[in-house]
Amino acid sequence: MSNVKDYINGTVEEMRDKVSWPTFKELQNSSVLVLIGSLVFALVVGAMDFVFDSSLTWFYNQF
Repeated sequence: MSNVKDYINGTVEEMRDKVSWPTFKELQNSSVLVLIGSLVFALVVGAMDFVFDSSLTWFYNQF
């Protein structure tokens, strides 16, 4: 049981003293970057889906 207590205490100490936590401004910037990246990715995938759907519809209508 002592090992578990030592592990938890060590984890809490490391999270409190040794981890460098980002500032609120850094979190905001990262969130905006992820949002923009997600939107760009969604637009690219949507455009590819539209092109493939249109191409296959045209192809199958030829027969």
